[in-house]
Amino acid sequence: MWGLFSRDPTSHFQYEVGDEVWREESRCIWRLHKGKKKQTGEEVSVFVCESPGGGGTTSGGGGGGGGGGGGGGGGGVMDVARAAVKKLKTLRHPCVLTFVDSLENDRLVYLVTEPVTPLMCWLRHNTQPTPALAWGLLQITKALSFLNNEGGLTHHSVNSVSVFVTQSGDWKLSGVESCSSDATPPKPNCRHLAALQVYSPPEASSNSISTSSNSKWSSDMWGLGCLVWETFNTSTLTDSTTLRDTTKIPRGLVETYTRLVGASPRSRPNPKDVLATLTQKAGFFHNDLILTLSFLEELHIKEDAEKTRFLSELSGKLSEFPDYMAKYKILPSLLAAHSLSGFGAVILPPLFKIGTLLSDGEYQQHIVPCVIGTLLSDGEYQQHIVPCVVTLFSSSDRNTRLKLLQQIPFLCQHITANTLNVEVFPHLVSGFVDTNATIREHTVKAILYLADKLNYNNLNVDVLNHFARLQSRDDQGGIRTNTTVCLGKVASHLHPDVRHKCLVSAFTRATKDPFPPARVAGVMAMAATQQYYTIDITAKRILPTLCLLTVDVDNGVREAAFKVIKGFLSKLEKVSQDPVLKEEMEREIRNQSGVVGAPSSWAGWAVGALASKFYKSNITHSTSVSKASPTPSPTPSIPSTQSSTLGASSSSSSSSPRPPSRTNTQWESMNSTPEPPTPTPTTRTTPTSPPHPLTASLGGVGVGEEEGAGWGDDEEDWGSLEIDDPPISPPTISSPPAPPAPTTPGSSWGHTTVDDTKDFFDTLIPTQGYSTTTTTTSEGWDDWENDVKNTGGGLGNSGLSEIGKTDDAKREREERRVQRQKDIEAKRAAKTGPMKLAIRKL
Repeated sequence: MWGLFSRDPTSHFQYEVGDEVWREESRCIWRLHKGKKKQTGEEVSVFVCESPGGGGTTSGGGGGGGGGGGGGGGGGVMDVARAAVKKLKTLRHPCVLTFVDSLENDRLVYLVTEPVTPLMCWLRHNTQPTPALAWGLLQITKALSFLNNEGGLTHHSVNSVSVFVTQSGDWKLSGVESCSSDATPPKPNCRHLAALQVYSPPEASSNSISTSSNSKWSSDMWGLGCLVWETFNTSTLTDSTTLRDTTKIPRGLVETYTRLVGASPRSRPNPKDVLATLTQKAGFFHNDLILTLSFLEELHIKEDAEKTRFLSELSGKLSEFPDYMAKYKILPSLLAAHSLSGFGAVILPPLFKIGTLLSDGEYQQHIVPCVIGTLLSDGEYQQHIVPCVVTLFSSSDRNTRLKLLQQIPFLCQHITANTLNVEVFPHLVSGFVDTNATIREHTVKAILYLADKLNYNNLNVDVLNHFARLQSRDDQGGIRTNTTVCLGKVASHLHPDVRHKCLVSAFTRATKDPFPPARVAGVMAMAATQQYYTIDITAKRILPTLCLLTVDVDNGVREAAFKVIKGFLSKLEKVSQDPVLKEEMEREIRNQSGVVGAPSSWAGWAVGALASKFYKSNITHSTSVSKASPTPSPTPSIPSTQSSTLGASSSSSSSSPRPPSRTNTQWESMNSTPEPPTPTPTTRTTPTSPPHPLTASLGGVGVGEEEGAGWGDDEEDWGSLEIDDPPISPPTISSPPAPPAPTTPGSSWGHTTVDDTKDFFDTLIPTQGYSTTTTTTSEGWDDWENDVKNTGGGLGNSGLSEIGKTDDAKREREERRVQRQKDIEAKRAAKTGPMKLAIRKL
């Protein structure tokens, strides 16, 4: 029973005391140790004051022995430590060291606080920028203002030893052993405090000046001056005469500093006045870092307009702030504010920028829960297995969804495949049918970064179904172009069976697009994915398609076609010379799982050939992105007819996007393939027109050179993939064509059996519920396509006849246009003589 009462109380202490990290025996009674809470592992700091002799002193006893020596009489180190714990426990302020717990017995005193580092250790570890030092001094000044003015207390021991720094860079005031309500400094009651006399103000040792009439802040302002000197000199003060040296004090602080260390206590300013002076514009406490952190502290009382403006500007400032402040100060404030009020899209850019500083574990802990919410299961909560569900991806705010899509390159590295496929993808895929063209465009580009994590059904069925519809039905030429580019880039992630069925059909369809960059993308995509095509497909399907493009109206398309044809012909020529290569090629195709465009032993000519420079469409990215997404309209809008300029490449645009709504019934009944609208320009480019900008950007293509000569480096970032292209007018809509012949219906590429000789896309495009119109160009390119389908790639007599009729019709229209122009000019010339003002004949 007696053993029960004689147990060591430290054995029941909730905190584990770790290694010692700091000791200043001549200036501080405490030793600083690392610590953590036993139950949760939460990190803390433990200040230990121990009686060296083991006997210590009681609350009313005499001095302890050894290192805890007393100052005589009833005082001692242990008494000072106990008093300091009581004082710190009653002081609650953001700039004062936070008390967590304590333990006292006859031998020792434990003081548990938030995890901190001594100021001098922090300053000497890394060179700190001046704004970070200004932020720390601002916090200490606020703490002193709280003590002197609101608390009616005087600290009496402000110096570098009494200041500690948190992980986030916040400075905390401690060392309250001498804190009292008396303006007169107390007499030191132990040898440790006696060593701090170097920080005493002049009046403390002068008998000529009465200290009873001094203000409460006089002593602390002297100490603040000492702290300023130690901060910028990165050394502890050993002689008060060195305070006269201001060479390292910032110019904006020198005037205030000289007042702080003035000989007359009455001349020293109130800390409240110091704050008012230095926080003014152009003051030492007025910089972007302090303004940002101060705004975050008051974020909950700011107006919504102020919050939005602040968050929109924050991302550009983060690079100027220390990393530790961005990670441990700004990020927690943003997450806390977002959890309470939900800022939406405006908070995402700073979050993702800070996310680049985090490890994978920290990113999953802080950033992903903000973007992807948590749904706690009953059985796995204790194991911290929390499946994620979409919060921001499911938002109806278009701005939020757009910001997320733009940040996919950063998010994709940290979102797991299971989270992506189960929770994110169902909401992400809705962007393919959004009525806003910008959302659709960025959704297509996002697939490039997510393809390697998508499961079979999501990638090979859902994504390809949407790609098929966008490539043939979207009214934005840039989106159709980028769909082809993206399909070529993700081809290596497709299932081999699906890849065999869809690639040739998709790229063949792209070569028939009325938008020249889309045709170029189709040609170059064939070259970049050449390792997936057998010899038979190359000879019977790819080359006939490419040959049609050698007489294309656009010079850039013709150039790309000639280069790629030469490459494919060289491939066939090698097989012809060495038939053994065919088996090797077929084997590589079956086992192909590398990156698109990877060099092979027999097709080095196609390295980097993909039109992988994403086309930068002329979609205005600020296009009325409304708060809530309206239901997509099933009725497409018809763009108005405009004239195109001479030699300008086209850029399809429309006054309003028109993606059809998607239902399971419609996708199950895909049975026709209407062609996209074809523009009819009033003026054609000549064969000697300059190269298309997209083709020009693919320069350096060396077709027919030695094996391994690449077509440029495909390892470029997104910025270099976007090429500006001069706009063209929207296409002219003419009478609808005859309905196409029915084909075998199919619901997806992965489950549809299609003859290789047919266009696989024909089985994917729905016609029910849509009103579509197509046009035939005056050059007769669509007729050529029909002839190719009917004759297996050649031009029959019927095709030539149709071309002749089309040329005659074109010539007649041109003659009528010239005649009308002459009539108009003749009428203008007839109106001669002076103009009569204010007279109008009716």
